[in-house]
Amino acid sequence: MTDETRWLSTEESAAWVRLVALTELLPGALDAQLLRDAQITHFEYVALMALAAAPDRTMRMTALAARTNATLPRLSHVARRLEDRGLIRRFPCPEDRRATNATITDAGMRLIDDAAPGHVETVRRNVLDALTPEQLQQLYDIAGAVLTRLDPDERLTATACQFSEGPAIARAG
Repeated sequence: MTDETRWLSTEESAAWVRLVALTELLPGALDAQLLRDAQITHFEYVALMALAAAPDRTMRMTALAARTNATLPRLSHVARRLEDRGLIRRFPCPEDRRATNATITDAGMRLIDDAAPGHVETVRRNVLDALTPEQLQQLYDIAGAVLTRLDPDERLTATACQFSEGPAIARAG
């Protein structure tokens, strides 16, 4: 330790502890609903949604890994499970045979269509309904400020998402 350490103030420490609690509790709440209703985890849901929003519902596995903030080995493991369930299909990339593409199947599209209402209700109940419109704007601004540091290359679509637009998949209906 050096004298240059910028220790957290009481207020900073309290805010940090609450943020850590959110990052610990929210994934469990999202997983519980999706596992109950669709037998998929939130990570699997995010991967399926990314494929659904992609041109031709297809992405290279490396791009999907970047979009979901996953390592390629983790994504490959998850993709194998999704493929075994008939929710995605993997195949050699036609432009680069060394790469692998993934596409969401019609069954995968049906699954996310069926899972979406419960997922949205869980998001509303656990996060959005607890906020005033002003707090929602503040949450957007705060998350954006932190995301620009954590994701400066905007690999995650959330980093570049504009408040007035929302994610592209939400606009697509």
